[in-house]
Amino acid sequence: MAVRFGIVGLASSPFSDFLTLAKMADEGSFALVALGDSQSLYREVYVSLALVALKTRNVLIGPMVTNPLTRHPAITASAIATVDEIAGGRAVLGIGTGDSAVYNLGLRGARLDHMREYIVALKELFTRHETQYQGRTIRVTWPQRRVPIYMSAEGPKSLRLAGQLCDGVMIGLGLTPEVIRDAISCVHQGAREAGRDPKEIDMWWLVKTNVSNDPQQALEESRMALAASANHAFRFTLEGKHVPPELVDKVEEIKRRYVSAEHEKLGAERTNARLVDDLGLKEYLAERFALIGTPDQCVAKIRRMAEAGATNLALTVLVADKIKLVKTLRDRVLSHFR
Repeated sequence: MAVRFGIVGLASSPFSDFLTLAKMADEGSFALVALGDSQSLYREVYVSLALVALKTRNVLIGPMVTNPLTRHPAITASAIATVDEIAGGRAVLGIGTGDSAVYNLGLRGARLDHMREYIVALKELFTRHETQYQGRTIRVTWPQRRVPIYMSAEGPKSLRLAGQLCDGVMIGLGLTPEVIRDAISCVHQGAREAGRDPKEIDMWWLVKTNVSNDPQQALEESRMALAASANHAFRFTLEGKHVPPELVDKVEEIKRRYVSAEHEKLGAERTNARLVDDLGLKEYLAERFALIGTPDQCVAKIRRMAEAGATNLALTVLVADKIKLVKTLRDRVLSHFR
């Protein structure tokens, strides 16, 4: 069964570790290397991606994801086109409504009508070098290629919008077979509404990942990542998101108490890590959003996901020893899918 894998990380200290990971991924069986965009918590994403571009030759690279609130579309178009030129045409552009980059500035995530306007503007800047955006004419005169645009999406409306407009979608709704099949259906519906062939849409699933011979320790280390997935996937509405009725109040509580200033920060005593235990959501969120366990357990879960239709997996490596994790993935997990 053919499955593609990517790595999604953060430009944290020491950044040299991520460059080592990028080079390992490029020389291994990975298809994508991406970085989050969160100016308040991590290093500047496009500078970091330029360094990744220089260290790699094969993988796709890009932000996963930027947003329309902290970056004007002309700035984004110029930045990613520069990375694309350095990388020899390997860049992709991930866009979402905004998480820690936005909330740490006291803002709220973008509405879907803003997302639509932003994506359309970017596509026209890449192809026509000029467009109308928020009532003004804007220009980026020099890009040579239309960089593929991927939208981060969780709910039915955002998944349909991605199917209508984008080259691909980064799906954060979850990894259970029911959720996977429903997400695919929503993306395909959007594509058909826009007169597109659904097969044209490159669908990736965001997967919080920690593979270890000690599954319980891996689960403990990943609690803050599970909280981040829940907060992001469920923050606007639970409608159409397959949350069991008996867990609705607990999910609402994790949204209320989530600390954006600690978004995806490691540490057993971090507020977001403790939330998962306090609310009794650890096992549910791990099954819903994560690939956590021994290599054999993770291989089995990947096969179940692939059978449901999730065959492109963007693995987030939010652990203390990232290099060890990527080596374990390469040698003991990805080897089963070559």
